[in-house]
Amino acid sequence: MGSSSASHVALLTFLVCLLPLFGSAKHTGGYDVVSVAGSGNRLSARLNLVGGTEKYGPDLKKLSLSASLETDSRLHVRITDADRSRWEVPQVVIPRAALQDVLLDPTATPDNAALPSSRTLSSASSDLVLTVHTSPFRFTVSRRSTGDVLFDTSANLVFKDRYLEVMSALPAGRSSLYGLGEQTKQTFRLRHNDTFTLWNEDLGRSDQLDLNLYGSHPFYMDVRTPAGAAHGVLLLNSNGMDIHYAGDSITYKAIGGVLDFYFFAGPSPLAVVDQYTQLIGRPAPMPYWSFGYHQCRYGYKNVEALEGVVAGYAKAKIPLEAMWTDIDYMDGYQDFTLDPVNYPAKRLRPFVDRLHSNGQRYVVILDPEIKRNATPNEDIFLKWNGTTLVGEVWPGEVYFPDFLNPRGADYWGQKISEFRRTIPVDGLWCDMNEPANFKAMEPLNDLDHPPYSINSNGSHHHINTWTVPVSAEHYNGVTEYDAHNLFGFLEARATHAGLLKDTSRRPFVLSRSTFVGSGRYAAHWTGDNDARCDELRNSINTILSFGLFGIPMIGSDICGFTGNSTQELCSRWIQLGAFYPFMRGHSEKKTIRREFYLWESTARSARKSLATRYRLLPYMYTLMYEAHTTGAPIVRPLFFSYPHDANTYGVNSQFLLGAGVLVSPVMEPGAKFVDAYFPAGRWYSLYDYSLAVATRTGKLVTLPALADVANVHVAGGVILPTQQAALTTSRARQSAFRLLVALAENGTANGELFLDDGESPEMGGARGMWSMVRFSCNKESKGITMRSNVVHNSYAPSRKQVIDKVVFMGLQSPAPPKVYVNGVQLKAAGITYRTNGVLAVSGLSLVIGQNFQINVVMSH
Repeated sequence: MGSSSASHVALLTFLVCLLPLFGSAKHTGGYDVVSVAGSGNRLSARLNLVGGTEKYGPDLKKLSLSASLETDSRLHVRITDADRSRWEVPQVVIPRAALQDVLLDPTATPDNAALPSSRTLSSASSDLVLTVHTSPFRFTVSRRSTGDVLFDTSANLVFKDRYLEVMSALPAGRSSLYGLGEQTKQTFRLRHNDTFTLWNEDLGRSDQLDLNLYGSHPFYMDVRTPAGAAHGVLLLNSNGMDIHYAGDSITYKAIGGVLDFYFFAGPSPLAVVDQYTQLIGRPAPMPYWSFGYHQCRYGYKNVEALEGVVAGYAKAKIPLEAMWTDIDYMDGYQDFTLDPVNYPAKRLRPFVDRLHSNGQRYVVILDPEIKRNATPNEDIFLKWNGTTLVGEVWPGEVYFPDFLNPRGADYWGQKISEFRRTIPVDGLWCDMNEPANFKAMEPLNDLDHPPYSINSNGSHHHINTWTVPVSAEHYNGVTEYDAHNLFGFLEARATHAGLLKDTSRRPFVLSRSTFVGSGRYAAHWTGDNDARCDELRNSINTILSFGLFGIPMIGSDICGFTGNSTQELCSRWIQLGAFYPFMRGHSEKKTIRREFYLWESTARSARKSLATRYRLLPYMYTLMYEAHTTGAPIVRPLFFSYPHDANTYGVNSQFLLGAGVLVSPVMEPGAKFVDAYFPAGRWYSLYDYSLAVATRTGKLVTLPALADVANVHVAGGVILPTQQAALTTSRARQSAFRLLVALAENGTANGELFLDDGESPEMGGARGMWSMVRFSCNKESKGITMRSNVVHNSYAPSRKQVIDKVVFMGLQSPAPPKVYVNGVQLKAAGITYRTNGVLAVSGLSLVIGQNFQINVVMSH
């Protein structure tokens, strides 16, 4: 053999030796499918490792994939260790169907030549198609009707014990993503090249942009141009993770658990949240009173301070529904206690009784810890290093209840009941429940040192910072490493159950920390914000995001929690906050007082803006029913109603209340005008009912910056039920109803009204006492006809309450039209017609619980 041949042999030998370093000749890293089987709406596959690295630990050699079309609109794909069980979000947290593998041939050979290049899971009745590619393994989810690829993983799946990574390609030019939280963002639509860290943490203030905050929601909605079709993606995993959105891809990097994906077909945005909340649980119904205005401050020193605030609102004739108390009421900051000097029961109980007699409510804060020397049973608390974990929060040394332990949840409910015997609070506020822990604790084991450091606090700081150590243990040996992001969810659930058991009424729970499904038990607020204009603006983005997450009852501390608010900022915040689903003013004790009555300018804004809110309460409460039954957000981005209009995708400074009330607030200091986008259609002023904008394509309109209220417009085609404003919701509910009929260009409009007692645990349903009335308006040869249709009527007051006025907007009649109610012509005295097309029909007495018909006959 010549020297040339010898050189070739040496080169080949060298290359063969390199092969193990670089994996197979076909691809590097990732997995291959070695067996696959399908039956009906299920598919299973086994995966074997190809290549891999030791970075972040050894790769798991064998994986199991299970997939199921659980409904026509929901696809479930789960990848986990084929040989050992791993931590997953427990069924007791989110009840759901368990994936069962299709029986696979145990003698399957790893000879990929015997396998097809891909295998699909589909159904003629579903628009979702799963394709599993075998070598290298990857999977795609596509839309049957259009062929659009919704999720397209790369071949480089990484699955280690404490590091999981998967990437999906996205069409950057056609894809708009929303969701992934909780973070304070400058835009609602997610920006390219942004990383979302999901690790529940108390950062002290929520005004720090782009940092992980109190909740974890690994869910996003993707709206695609040109048709506006939407779909949703959930990675159901409670471990810490980074999610990097590059625009043309999205990459998940989790430090534990499994890859448990759910895909929701939509195709409308409302359909996506409907399908999502079918899985994670529908939003809890909120009591009617919770839609009123709430007042709180950290620093109300004593009961006399509370009495002064209530009197101040009453004197200023500003609505006040509920007084709240921060940790000031506690004895040494201990839960379920009263400060014997400043908040003694003999003073606080009569105060609460007076609130109740006036139709008002009282809510207090709870932190999820019990002072160490006050604990009767240490078995129901978190454990660490073989004993009960001792942390440090406001009371000093504390234990943390283990809400995964059924006895721990029962203990919490018992404490709530005992406390309510002394002070009958109407709602509870769960704070510091990430959980916060002021005590720095030494690492105990490997769990305290994850191989991959998520970008917590934007600086990759240790995940034990400002919380309990991840080496702590819950019930049945569950580690805090796995369950950390569930803590606030579990406390809210236990609090909800405790209130329900003790009161037999609809609970109101406000929780700072949240997870997937928290909306089943609690409302949320955006946390410790700052009194700044950018915080005012950014609140809209967070509120819209939580609507996607199935937590529609959300608000922001009006006028800011920290920092000193100006009169202008506070007035503008009141005007915006009047349309938050949850409206509360709250501030920190070192800041200037900012109750609405203290400045004349804020008092004026509060009277006018809250009057608008209270008039709209029947509409907002009907939206709560819609949220509870379909998951639809109460506050919505514009594209929810106008998904075909791509100009709505990037709107951050406006929102819709329900489907048809457009809010365009002033959010810049000294502003004289507001630029507002109006989608196609007719838009009427909520204040004078005039036609303000009519456009066939959507357009940007410059509006005047009104002094005391936000610009609010009603979309043509919507019927709004209203009542008269009052200082409490109970008084407002006693007034007659009115209907605002905003006609579309074709003369049609629709709306509905839901009624119940506002506090029964069940909202709607077979056993509930409730009424539902649907209103419709249609154009006919001589005018228009409005009808009511009572579709359910078991709520007795609906048989007595009446509609006394109906206002039609957008009529086209040169002279006052004739009006007939149930076939009888009304006298002219009850009819007011303006040349701008507004017809007011007054003096009516139409019983809500009875069908009626109004005919408007135009003059020609």
